[in-house]
Amino acid sequence: MAEEMGVPWVPFWIAGLPALSVHLHTDAIRQTMGVRGNEDQTLNFIPGLSAMTFQDLPGEIVSGNLDSPPSLMLHKMGLTLPRATAIVANSFEELDPVVATHLKSKLPKLLCVAPSALTSSPDELNSDVNGCLSWLDKQKAKSVAYISFGSMLAPSPDEHVALAETLQATGVAFLWSIKDNLKKNLPEGFLERTSGNGKVVPWAPQIQVLAHPSVGVHITHGGWNSVMESIAGEVPMICRPFFADNTLNSRAIEDVWGIGVGVPGGVLTKNGLKAALEQVLGQQGRKMTEKIGVLKKLWTRATEPNGSSTQNFRTLSKIVTN
Repeated sequence: MAEEMGVPWVPFWIAGLPALSVHLHTDAIRQTMGVRGNEDQTLNFIPGLSAMTFQDLPGEIVSGNLDSPPSLMLHKMGLTLPRATAIVANSFEELDPVVATHLKSKLPKLLCVAPSALTSSPDELNSDVNGCLSWLDKQKAKSVAYISFGSMLAPSPDEHVALAETLQATGVAFLWSIKDNLKKNLPEGFLERTSGNGKVVPWAPQIQVLAHPSVGVHITHGGWNSVMESIAGEVPMICRPFFADNTLNSRAIEDVWGIGVGVPGGVLTKNGLKAALEQVLGQQGRKMTEKIGVLKKLWTRATEPNGSSTQNFRTLSKIVTN
């Protein structure tokens, strides 16, 4: 409609740059790798994505029902986006510099405009109804595992049990945001047995939680908002991806940025999660924290007066106002 009326149009990409790149390269991926390819084959034919593998790709691109409405819509989106006046992305160029440079050659304008600070809504700022922050105030620095898998999907009942049993066995302090209707999946007596070192709530003010000095690891699905919020709080991640961009983000977290790990096989098990917790909360975790601190500094510089995100926002303002 915008093209028909001769009006500039600027879509907002809410995920990361690797996810944007694979959707723009859908046809090339299918031609090069097929739709039932080798799981370990890498995307080394796309600049900046050599660490990504076939199994990391969203099902809408390969392996899933390619004639489904979501798959057809996303394919059409990838073909249409290069015609946009500009693409605004919720990231900063320095996070994925090679990918950003390549996308700039594919798109009229790529404007990464990561915010200068992540802020909570007024309701979140004024109300911690479940007492998460006051509970965190009583915990040791970098000792707490914050657990949240987003609002759309959840691990299987067996995975809930594995996670609960691992938390109990290790004694790791934890804050677990889990919907009330999913608590039935927890082992009987778990809440009582872990009341001394854990807190289970139906909702947590995530931005504030991840900014708290007591939080040492974020067990997450790896959605883009959660990734950015973890970087902002300088908290390493353990990823259990579900769908869409989750697997790409998990791969980047572990193998590109080095700021976390994925769970083995993409499924929560007692042995896999125990090993991941030991890794992230131990010596290797300190290295992850250092790396995530570097990314946070790059983000901060990007939002300074002459930073890349600030300059991109100025360009966006000119497009909107002209």
